[in-house]
Amino acid sequence: MVIRSTERVRSHDGLELVADFGGPKDAPVVVLMHGGGQTRHSWSGAMRALVERGYHVINYDSRGHGESDWSADKAYELDDRVADIAAVMGQIEAPAFALVGASMGGGTAIHAVATGMRPAAMVLVDIVPQVEQAGVERIREFMMGNPQGFATIDEAADAVARYYPERTRPKDPSGLMKNLRLREDGRLHWHWDPYIMNPDNPSRFHATMHESANTLGMLPDVPVLVVRGLMSDVVSDEGIVAFRKQVPHMEVADVAEAGHMVAGDRNDAFNTAVLQFLERHMPASIR
Repeated sequence: MVIRSTERVRSHDGLELVADFGGPKDAPVVVLMHGGGQTRHSWSGAMRALVERGYHVINYDSRGHGESDWSADKAYELDDRVADIAAVMGQIEAPAFALVGASMGGGTAIHAVATGMRPAAMVLVDIVPQVEQAGVERIREFMMGNPQGFATIDEAADAVARYYPERTRPKDPSGLMKNLRLREDGRLHWHWDPYIMNPDNPSRFHATMHESANTLGMLPDVPVLVVRGLMSDVVSDEGIVAFRKQVPHMEVADVAEAGHMVAGDRNDAFNTAVLQFLERHMPASIR
């Protein structure tokens, strides 16, 4: 059984996060943090692979996403997200831990280390401080699109297909219901708080992440792996070069035939890269 329990965890400001816990309780911990517009279900394959390899895994919905609460105070800064990591990890005792973050989750991981967390390893999935603005804007346009919602799940599937034409549109789109909510207007809406993509929020996010990366570069004892989709329109060669100047000790794993959603595009290749990295720096046998 991959998921041992699903719990509601209260963060520093009273907001509740929904988190899945799996794997041996006394094993090294891997914290999975999804990207903007995703949910913890984006990590289903990765969580299964990590648990099977013997890790204790925490996989949670970020604030404003999935089944976790939206912030009434619009508290979506990186400091708030770092406090959420501390909250979910406060439920366990960890002999060692690693942070694995995709996009928004990766930026959170960088800032967590810059503000004092010391993971045994860190994996950043298709995110660097110097991102391609066209790719970021395309994400924002998708997340802010269709404010009126959808009449049917097929309409939502069509919107995803337009955003991600490289993927085959599923014949049965019912899995998308994990990302949709039926509201009082009788229409299906995406699960995230639209305020997250307020124009000021992404700009502050990337500025803070850039500053935090400078601190990360001074901590060679924190191993860093960037897993990049070679078809990504968010992370370019130039972005990798710039990040390496900030963090000379970082490693890079390129995943062919994968875009920004690396784990969803090539889950086996993604899992292989992450597991090989973790087993070098935080083997599951540590107790």
